[in-house]
Amino acid sequence: MVAVHVMVVSALLVVGYVTTGCSKPQARATDALAGDVVIETSDVNVVTVPHPERFPTVAVVVRDTHPELHVTGAVTADVARSVPVNSLTGGRVLDVRVRLGDAVTKGQTLLTMTSPDVAQARTEVQKTQADAVLARQALDRARMLSEHEALAARDLEAAVNADEKARADLRGAQERLRMLGGNTNATSPIVELLAPVSGVITEQNVTGGAGVKSLDNAPNLFTIADLSHVWVVCDVYENELGQVRLGDVATARLNALPDRPLTARVSNISRVLDPATRTAKVRLELPNPDGLLRPGMFASVVFTAHRMEPRAMVPASAVLRMHDRDWVFVPDSGSRFRRVEIQAGALEPGGLAAVLSGVSTGQLVVANALQLSNAVEP
Repeated sequence: MVAVHVMVVSALLVVGYVTTGCSKPQARATDALAGDVVIETSDVNVVTVPHPERFPTVAVVVRDTHPELHVTGAVTADVARSVPVNSLTGGRVLDVRVRLGDAVTKGQTLLTMTSPDVAQARTEVQKTQADAVLARQALDRARMLSEHEALAARDLEAAVNADEKARADLRGAQERLRMLGGNTNATSPIVELLAPVSGVITEQNVTGGAGVKSLDNAPNLFTIADLSHVWVVCDVYENELGQVRLGDVATARLNALPDRPLTARVSNISRVLDPATRTAKVRLELPNPDGLLRPGMFASVVFTAHRMEPRAMVPASAVLRMHDRDWVFVPDSGSRFRRVEIQAGALEPGGLAAVLSGVSTGQLVVANALQLSNAVEP
């Protein structure tokens, strides 16, 4: 039993000797390798550089700014200035005189068509005209006889009543013919569909030879819009609606006219959300005297609020855009820097970038994030 204890103690002494002897060469090797090199760490967001003084830092400051919201939108025609055009009678289209995108004037012929309804209405006008002529002749004879006291007053009153009814029937038949688009002075069954207003054809749903089913046809034959004023309609997500108010200033830049910013105010915010996209429509109204704004054009819109809000700011050069995310570098300890993800806002005057989250006021960040990122890349 004593022999066993002696062997265990001896073994422990040997292990301790080996461990102690090996530790000194390792320490010397570490000292020999130490130098001006970037030290790799297990944390990919932490880097160490040999000369941290080459990367100056700046403090996160607070500035009072107008909050901004960036969204996309599209140019649309003003609904109040858009007129749907339909035929009040059915028939067959003979010729379409205009096309989608054409400018038209009030009273211009849009298409011609034949209409059985107009033919029937014209026949009714001719019948009532004949009845009115006959009634007027009977009234003239009754008045002549009445003057010679050869006709009773009751018979004269009946003749007057018959004449008035005949004339009323004629006026009704003529009005119906005009409403259907027919000409009371023409005998042709061809009907001309005229433009009710001046503007641009923004919708066309009829071609030559097509059948028209009067007012129950859908959609409209044409839509004419006055494009001297247009809308820019934007989709704003529900979690951002609190940043938009009626009367806020907005700047729109069209993809077709990137160098021509357009300024407008918010005129309407929809009270209904689209259940599919969870967005609400926000409307801007813009004058368009030269016609450069065309329905369907895409726009990038920036809403600027009236109120001022304090917001954290850093130099734009301090923000690194990588992998669709924004980062800054903050001093960690000694020569180490930590890469921190932030939520960057809009660029502000003076080369500053707003920071919505990720860093706090007064915290130091590297002034040139790209320079530091390039220095630590292998």
